[in-house]
Amino acid sequence: MQVLERSDELAEIAQSLQRSGNRVGLVPTMGFLHRGHLSLVERARTECDSVVVTIFVNPLQFGEGEDFDVYPRDVQGDLTKLEDAGVDFVFVPTVEQMYPEPVAAGVSGATATTVLVRGISELWEGASRPGHFEGVATVVAKLFALVGRCRAYFGDKDYQQLLLIRRMARDLLFPVEVVGCSTIREPDGLALSSRNVRLSGPERRAACVLSRALLDGARDVQSGETQPHSVVEKMQRIVLGEPLASLEYAAAVDAWTLEVPEKLVGDVRLIIAARVGSVRLIDNVGVIAPTTAEVSRIQQGTFGVCSVEDRELEPVEATVLVGVGQAGEQASGVAGVKSNHQVNRQER
Repeated sequence: MQVLERSDELAEIAQSLQRSGNRVGLVPTMGFLHRGHLSLVERARTECDSVVVTIFVNPLQFGEGEDFDVYPRDVQGDLTKLEDAGVDFVFVPTVEQMYPEPVAAGVSGATATTVLVRGISELWEGASRPGHFEGVATVVAKLFALVGRCRAYFGDKDYQQLLLIRRMARDLLFPVEVVGCSTIREPDGLALSSRNVRLSGPERRAACVLSRALLDGARDVQSGETQPHSVVEKMQRIVLGEPLASLEYAAAVDAWTLEVPEKLVGDVRLIIAARVGSVRLIDNVGVIAPTTAEVSRIQQGTFGVCSVEDRELEPVEATVLVGVGQAGEQASGVAGVKSNHQVNRQER
């Protein structure tokens, strides 16, 4: 495994691999790797000839007062895990390599050139963390420019980010196939996140309230509930019942646009963000709302509804989303997105 620190080294190696006909897999990370990250590496390893992992805690995507300074880091531990996983190249740049002009976390206008994906970046996480997605799009665009033609792997847990990166890659004509991979969870349902290490024992137990709220909301959708506000109210009650959790938003959204539909039909994404103690966590789950005929059969007890757990754990093959429209204003704490499972179902 070769560790690279300079951007020109990465670009030269990527070009050499592509000239040799190698399929390159790119896994961008901020380090402090867990099983979720390693699942992306494993997927890339099985589908590509060479795998490049990047480790860079990007200051541009952290707002003022956010946790850039305390974001967990363990580069040496990460390198050991990646070597064991069979990674070929690891890019560990300095801030100066990625941003030749000085930048600092939480400083608006810190760099002259940024990438803004309008619409989709303005809802939910974008509204809660102004400038966050501009930072994400900028650093990922730089990585795509350095690596060139490749398959890039991102986790489904950061679902809005996944949609944004797909849109950016399409709009800027990057020769990159963006691949979404399923969320990896602990046995009790908590989605893996590098921030989980900062949870105390009681906070760690309380954090499961996010996945409980999502699964209860998804069961309501599967059972025929079509009103977004009803699903959201159920999710809110569950989170508000946990004293250590502070809800930021809960939403039932259309899977393509992140907008709140009048009724839940077809592909739905439930999303949630909350603080547990001082740690901010996000999660989401995809669900397919039954048709009117299916709802009638459910009410008559003649239609079997598969479990959300089964749906979320099945293998998925993500494809690039097209036609993600300009997202409108948030409404009633609810909006929409399209899951990997849902893309597959239409393709099949």
